[in-house]
Amino acid sequence: MGLNLDEQKAVDRFRKNVVEPSMSKLVILDFWAEWCGPCKALAPVLEKVATEYAEKGVILAKVDVDEEKFIASQFQVQSIPTVYALFQGQPVADLTNARSESQLKQVLDQLLAQLPIEAGAGDASAAGPSQEDLEQFLALGEHALTEGDPQRAAGIFGQVVEMAPENAAAHAGLIRALVQSGNAEEAKAVLQAVEANPALAGDSAIEAAKSALELAASQVDDSELAALRDAARAAPDDMEKQLAFAEAAFAAGARDEAADTLLAMIEADREWNEGAARAKLLQIFEAIGLEDEWVVATRRRLSKILFG
Repeated sequence: MGLNLDEQKAVDRFRKNVVEPSMSKLVILDFWAEWCGPCKALAPVLEKVATEYAEKGVILAKVDVDEEKFIASQFQVQSIPTVYALFQGQPVADLTNARSESQLKQVLDQLLAQLPIEAGAGDASAAGPSQEDLEQFLALGEHALTEGDPQRAAGIFGQVVEMAPENAAAHAGLIRALVQSGNAEEAKAVLQAVEANPALAGDSAIEAAKSALELAASQVDDSELAALRDAARAAPDDMEKQLAFAEAAFAAGARDEAADTLLAMIEADREWNEGAARAKLLQIFEAIGLEDEWVVATRRRLSKILFG
């Protein structure tokens, strides 16, 4: 085909993530970029509709035009967002102008009525979404959390919970998203319902979400946080004040300050209060997720202190 190595890798990724699923599903293909404001405005609409239509055989695939320039050029993408519907590897509709939920659903309904889309084995409503579809939407929810949009993430995780009530990762994601969006009481209610379900209680993902909720209990208002910060700075050797500030800082979303404070405590006296600073930092890691880039980087900092 005359492609260089990078171009061939891009084609292989596109074939696996988009073309192969489109052989039996209707793929909404969204070309976007991190810097594109209209892309971010459209994303929640695409994600919501794709989640609702998952049982009908619709999935969402996103292509970052900065990372996949070759693929974008093959589709002759001139501006973003650009959105297509693909079936069996071929564009069957341009969805770019369908910016509202109702417009997008109208076009999808027309396509689904015309194309032999595979909604699942046997009765689609009984079979529900595939594991692949669920994992895709869970990834979208995690991406929204990473982008700092917990309300959007809560919407995605909430819809996955409706589709798959026994999916622990969806419940855990919903709890974490609610915590990050400031809805701690609603998060508590979800956790209570989950812990009453033997199929979900004790799952590692649920335990991580529980940690996030426990950490949120330390949340204070801006003036209280400023007072705790001042107190910690005025008494750098007072471990109690350092820990109090770190807990409040993380609950307020200032996780860099929280980590810096806890790491300094560990470096100064790792055995203080039976290793309370390290335990708190590990709880933060669990609450955020061990695969999170910030967590990975902070764990490296911790390892350097512990093992030199």
